[in-house]
Amino acid sequence: MSDEATRLEAARDEFVTRWGIMGAQWGINRTMAQIHALLMTAPDVMSTDEVMDDLEISRGNAHTNLKDLVGWGLIRIVTKKGERKEFFEAEKDVWEIFRRVARERKRREIDPALETLRSCKAATDDMKSKDGKAFNDQMDQLEDFVSFASKMGDRVASMQHGKAIKLAMKIFG
Repeated sequence: MSDEATRLEAARDEFVTRWGIMGAQWGINRTMAQIHALLMTAPDVMSTDEVMDDLEISRGNAHTNLKDLVGWGLIRIVTKKGERKEFFEAEKDVWEIFRRVARERKRREIDPALETLRSCKAATDDMKSKDGKAFNDQMDQLEDFVSFASKMGDRVASMQHGKAIKLAMKIFG
């Protein structure tokens, strides 16, 4: 193996490890994030067996996390003529990855939070006590804020990459 190939492998291994750690901090399991990183940086499609060997994980762990990544839209199944195995490739466009993660996190986290806030607010709308009114007002404010943040997230995620960058420059410039 050439010096460049050795250095590339080391850098890729470091990225896969660190992406797994970051994924865990974002609420995604470490192995799922590592598989995503591995496929995102792979020059070619990979089979389940190759993912298992590279990350030293069990077939069940690989299968479950590959299925979840397909569900998130971050990887896709690829078939090869004459092969019985499934192969996987990751979305490599960073902006598209952001959009898909944002959409999935909204569906899994923000939408249920909004539903809870709306339900709690509705359950206390008719309360007259000081504590009841305070709780209802707090739910109303939280719902307004989370709803606003959700709409802003949807807006940014629906923008073309260049427009989003220009908006960010205006806001944070």
